[in-house]
Amino acid sequence: MTRVLATVDETRDFGRALARVLREGDLIVLTGPLGAGKTAMAQGIGAGLGVRGDVTSPTFVIARVHQPDPDRGGSLPMVHVDAYRLGNVADPIGEVDALDLDATLEDSVTLVEWGEGLVEQLSDEHLEVRLERRDDDSRVVSLTPRGGDWADRISGGL
Repeated sequence: MTRVLATVDETRDFGRALARVLREGDLIVLTGPLGAGKTAMAQGIGAGLGVRGDVTSPTFVIARVHQPDPDRGGSLPMVHVDAYRLGNVADPIGEVDALDLDATLEDSVTLVEWGEGLVEQLSDEHLEVRLERRDDDSRVVSLTPRGGDWADRISGGL
């Protein structure tokens, strides 16, 4: 599935829509160059899941857990990871393993920015969300299901 998103707000709105098909144990790998909208997509997903607090890029802390806010309709925690800085270490996959993401994966929705090639081993099933930014500042989002029932969920729910 591929869509053109004209603005950053549309990127967030798409994330909200995507959140409707998410469930505990889901792994989302957000890929794309700097400025493509990965964090905006994560913000939309967080809003759609009804998590507490602002969703900001966890670049310097690597991972942030956002608890559900029942007042916003939230029922699932969201783990938001930014693996950008891990690409510059000697053993990036070892660094991802040290985050113990597999310990929270079953009970939450896990989003990993810059996770391509690093986190796929955490689950046999995941959704790749690729964002590209065009010269006119629109974004192209492509969803690629990897295993499980992802194809059915995104075709029926978006």
